[in-house]
Amino acid sequence: MAEIKPEASNEQRLIIAQPDISDVQLSKTRRVASLDIFRGLTVALMILVDDAGGEWPSIGHAPWNGCHLADFVMPFFLFIVGMAIALALKVVYDYFCTLFCISLFCLFIRALSVENTKAGRCYQKGGYSHAPDNLTYGVDMRKIRWCGILQRIALSYLVVALVEIFTKDAQAKEVSPSQFSIFKLYFWHWLVGAGVLVIYLVTLYMTYVPDWQFTVHNKDSPDDGKVFNVVCGVRGKLDPPCNAVGYIDREVLGINHMYHHPAWRRSKACTVNSPYEGPLLKNAPSWCQAPFEPEGILSSISAILSTIIGVHFGHVLIHLKSHSMRLKHWVPMGFALLILGLTLHFSHAMLLNKQLYTFSYVCVTSGAAALLLSAIYILVDVWGLNYVFLPFEWIGMNAMLVYVMAAEGIFAGFINGWYYDNPHNTLIFWIQKHIFIGVWHSRRVGILLYVIFAEILFWGIVAGILHRQRIYWKL
Repeated sequence: MAEIKPEASNEQRLIIAQPDISDVQLSKTRRVASLDIFRGLTVALMILVDDAGGEWPSIGHAPWNGCHLADFVMPFFLFIVGMAIALALKVVYDYFCTLFCISLFCLFIRALSVENTKAGRCYQKGGYSHAPDNLTYGVDMRKIRWCGILQRIALSYLVVALVEIFTKDAQAKEVSPSQFSIFKLYFWHWLVGAGVLVIYLVTLYMTYVPDWQFTVHNKDSPDDGKVFNVVCGVRGKLDPPCNAVGYIDREVLGINHMYHHPAWRRSKACTVNSPYEGPLLKNAPSWCQAPFEPEGILSSISAILSTIIGVHFGHVLIHLKSHSMRLKHWVPMGFALLILGLTLHFSHAMLLNKQLYTFSYVCVTSGAAALLLSAIYILVDVWGLNYVFLPFEWIGMNAMLVYVMAAEGIFAGFINGWYYDNPHNTLIFWIQKHIFIGVWHSRRVGILLYVIFAEILFWGIVAGILHRQRIYWKL
């Protein structure tokens, strides 16, 4: 089974296992290498934004509205999950066994995602933190985080996989070459997608958000322990303090079980260092210190749309056999989604927002995923330029290993656990300081080059060696 790992820089990151879409032989003699490369490129992108986003704000997550490079990672993985579902469930022999395996898989993902609202996941070194001077372990049940990237992936996987399974009998065996034949064949998927969109939009714009309060839990803040009130009393607002997404999470999850370091703290309203992190302004609004769940309930419902779009592209790959037919379907749909999303954003009808997972954000990121996949498909599967992308292809074949060791920092955490005299005097710190930062006399450039060469390229080579030995880490 294949694995998809993806999200998150200042928020958190992600891991998910899926049936290996690249192992499905879409032709008798040729493997669709672009799928491996697209997955590997997404894992590499996640490593880049997680480890270099702090130094390069344009790489990290947008503080609120807008879309930076990091904001494409989560939708790309959901898109890949959708393609995986289409290819893995192309034929269902035993419905009961398939349903059981899907349910077990989702529960497994959920078990991996247990984490503290102020720390990391249960599978990280040191229990919850692998920072050199902050090796910790433990779960505070009062502050356990119920939502997260893995839960979002599990929800999207479960919903779309169930739709795929239960509509198999209603699908025709043959598909006409018509541009809209696949839409007709899988109309149930789009009907579910329309239902998801309606539920999201109605809840987002019609829910009344009352005033609320929170207590600051930050020992480094002079306001630690203080209670602040946030005035709302509105309906249909998409600003940080008074949107329906945050209100539902506070009511259902509980404010202590939400993420305590939201990206909005880097906004101009909160810090003078925006878009970098930094101390809060003296006149910063009270909500700047409040928690917010970027992978909350309502936004995760909207995220199902990214997976539905991905499963559609997987259906195209299955039913349309020629390169030209696939591309004639993929490229126009990618441009249509991109144009629709940008139109909604620049007309201010609905701004791009990753934390709210707005419909414009779904369209732009899914359109970008479609066009990127199409470009890779042309270069690799049509023109045969595989060698240009070999490191990404190797990463894509062993995505789980690279995700856990590099993106989740397990390998770096293990190395950081061994230091001489000072917790910061580690091998990784020495390499960053003397080989990259010291040579370029710039921390920003040095960190960027360190991530590219000492992390992405290094693990690409490791994955390549394992590929030569036919060693793959899969679930």
